[in-house]
Amino acid sequence: KAYCARPKMNAAHTGVIAQTIQLALAPVFVLVAIGNIMNILTTRLGRIVDRSLTLQKLHGETVGADHDVVVVEIRYVDRRIQLIGRALLLLVLSGLAIGVTVGSLFLGEMFGGNLGNLTGITFSAAIGLLMIALVYLLLETRIAANSLRLPQELLELERKDI
Repeated sequence: KAYCARPKMNAAHTGVIAQTIQLALAPVFVLVAIGNIMNILTTRLGRIVDRSLTLQKLHGETVGADHDVVVVEIRYVDRRIQLIGRALLLLVLSGLAIGVTVGSLFLGEMFGGNLGNLTGITFSAAIGLLMIALVYLLLETRIAANSLRLPQELLELERKDI
């Protein structure tokens, strides 16, 4: 009967790995949040692109004041696309930084290296990139809200019967 020796892990080494996994959970939760925000942004981007296609068609079919309204909205749509694109780029970079953070946690423990500085820098960079991406999302939603204002005459605010 052949005997295959398996490397034995001592309790201290197992504890260090378990502790490292616990440390890696916080960055992984940030990664999940980044993925959720990216999902929201790509959904918004899809809707904006659909609207831009409609506006491009209207651009060639309108004249005068109606054409001017279309051009203004096209400018809003273009700006929104730019902001979402930048936010998505920052979120991808943030996700990559989270990956490096988690990797450095494990590599530092596995090989006994001191990667604490790298871990701290990459995690801080990831959070910073995430925050900037959220500012871009805020700007995009503000543009969307401002461009969707209804004309006051349609609100019929002078009517007291409703």
